[in-house]
Amino acid sequence: MTLEDAWPLFGLCLRTPRLELRPLRDEDIPRYVEAARGGLTDRALAPPGRSALANAWDESENIAANSARWIWESRLRSSPEAWTIMFGLWSREGEFLGAQDVGATDFAALRTVGTGSWLRRSARGLGLGTEMRAAVLLWAFDHLDAEVAQTSAYDWNAPSIGVSRSLGYEPNGEARCGGAPGVVERELRFRLAKEAFRRPRWQLEVSGHAPAAAFLGVPERD
Repeated sequence: MTLEDAWPLFGLCLRTPRLELRPLRDEDIPRYVEAARGGLTDRALAPPGRSALANAWDESENIAANSARWIWESRLRSSPEAWTIMFGLWSREGEFLGAQDVGATDFAALRTVGTGSWLRRSARGLGLGTEMRAAVLLWAFDHLDAEVAQTSAYDWNAPSIGVSRSLGYEPNGEARCGGAPGVVERELRFRLAKEAFRRPRWQLEVSGHAPAAAFLGVPERD
């Protein structure tokens, strides 16, 4: 038996023209932490005293342990009833660039996924945020047969909002939520219907999908 036999998500891989996305393994955690310590795109854009992440884990002295906990916790949320996949993001040359998560609750009935992501600061301004989001949307819509994708961003996070709009998302309300300590943020929510998705010109390469989908309780498409 291999690790992929025990945990089929580890065999899943999404490839775009410039990127490779695959679920994070324990041996990837050091590079994940190093990339976060080097600075996140969203943190570089945040107004003074603000953080793009509610718990500001990238600024914590416990970043290494907190990162490991978050990755391990995502694996616990991996059943047909509710699942989260933490994809690591690599360049085709093997550089670790960030993370892209995709998750769902009661997917069999709702056919809805949610996404979140971050890039290391050195990867900013290259269009990679759009490419990585498009990758998981193509996988969700074309391979899992999702019908809707949802995401959100704080109102000052123009690049994240721009990625959503460029892919066809529509506004879907807003909420007040806690950001950095003592700060209340205005969170903008977005919704993308499958038929409104503005597809990239490139084709997504997917390997290891069938075992991963079966593990998540998603039936094969006819």
